[in-house]
Amino acid sequence: MALRLKTKPFGEIEVDERQMVDFPEGIPGFDHIKKYAVLDSREKSPFKWLQAVDEPDLAFVIIRPADFMGEYELVVSQGDVEAVGAVDAGELLVFAIVTIPSDYRDMTANLQGPVIINPRKRVGKQAISLSEKYRVKHRILDELEKASDVKG
Repeated sequence: MALRLKTKPFGEIEVDERQMVDFPEGIPGFDHIKKYAVLDSREKSPFKWLQAVDEPDLAFVIIRPADFMGEYELVVSQGDVEAVGAVDAGELLVFAIVTIPSDYRDMTANLQGPVIINPRKRVGKQAISLSEKYRVKHRILDELEKASDVKG
């Protein structure tokens, strides 16, 4: 079943209900907003949008850490895993919210607060990473350069 949705990045579009994700606790700072849609970018890109269903002007740019880092390990509490209806962290999709300043080269990903989604139940949560190696402002282009140095 498809829904019509007003979005920040694309205007009014049709989305499949499989793109919908419930965030029972909301996202910190936006606790009152519980329903989002995960939207692909129009161009071929690792970036996606986490669009609030009832707030057309609220959309977060998100990226899978594995798409820009050589190695990423999700380390969250079992309580966070269970909060999205999963038994094991391996069942989850993992995203980081991206901040894009005026100079896009300084964009960062919040790896300290990964967004975890159970794709089977379509339930999500912004968790807290228990790993000390991840920061709130992890520079994406620095990681891409490290990865290309390793490959090159």
